[in-house]
Amino acid sequence: MTTLNAETPAIAPPVRDSGPVAGSPRRRRFRLARSISKWLFVLPAVLFVLVFFGYPIVKNLAMSFQDYTTTTFYTGEAPWVGLQNYITTVTSSLFSTTMLNTALFTIGSIVLQFAIGLGLALFFKRNFPLGGFLRSLLLLPWLLPLIASSAVWKWILDQDSGALNQFLGVFGVHPVPWLVSPSLALIAVIGVNVWLGIPFNATILYSGLQGVPEELYEAAALDGAVGWRAFRHITWPSIRPVVSVVIVLGVVYTLKVVDVILGLTGGGPANSTQTLATWAYQKSFVQFAFGEGAAISNILIVISLVFAVVYLYMSRKEVDE
Repeated sequence: MTTLNAETPAIAPPVRDSGPVAGSPRRRRFRLARSISKWLFVLPAVLFVLVFFGYPIVKNLAMSFQDYTTTTFYTGEAPWVGLQNYITTVTSSLFSTTMLNTALFTIGSIVLQFAIGLGLALFFKRNFPLGGFLRSLLLLPWLLPLIASSAVWKWILDQDSGALNQFLGVFGVHPVPWLVSPSLALIAVIGVNVWLGIPFNATILYSGLQGVPEELYEAAALDGAVGWRAFRHITWPSIRPVVSVVIVLGVVYTLKVVDVILGLTGGGPANSTQTLATWAYQKSFVQFAFGEGAAISNILIVISLVFAVVYLYMSRKEVDE
């Protein structure tokens, strides 16, 4: 057996190279290289956002303060008019009509889309034969081009040869002027937009329901909380974040709907389906008053932002409480 005596030198552990010393020039160059490489990966996304989102927003804002018409494209000069485009828009006789139509169109669409979508999501949460196949069919309205869907619905709702009036005629109902009556056109347009928006609501809400643990329902059933009570105390609080996303995105999307209304009624009859979005389109691309069209668009953007901020603030406050 070998023992160490006082004269035996201790063996030092091997020294490992821990890299550049903190604060050294090599360490600083290393950190700089890492920072540059991170920004290089982010740079394409930043450029994409600035070019395709930032520039149009800034340009649209600038156009709203200018007398921007077709002549501007030739002369290259757009006179600065300040708030005149906004004043002309707000004082127009169409402003109150379009604001009311926008509110009715948005509220009616969102309420019905959400209610029907939530009902379908709860229905498809149950396991039954062909459930997956039926869920896939539910996505068809969402996958079709909007202008194609509008053309099909325009034929369905036609007063003389529409499929809906022909079906109602079997029961003795006289042809209904769905798209040419000022009192019915907005209701018909809302109905078509609801049909188009149900798949989005049902799909997102169904995904949210999938994240609710079944153990919560089992524990609640022991206390007698089933049916409506289980939905109120378990399902709804659990999917509230998903509901917030669905409603905010739904409102923002519905506020800017143009193709559905233009495809069905063109904003008529007698401006009964004219909204801020369609009014901005007609000002810009029919009357070529780009300055006023930009002003209407900016008003629509402000309304969307105000709603999103207020609703998210109220939802967060309710969750915190």
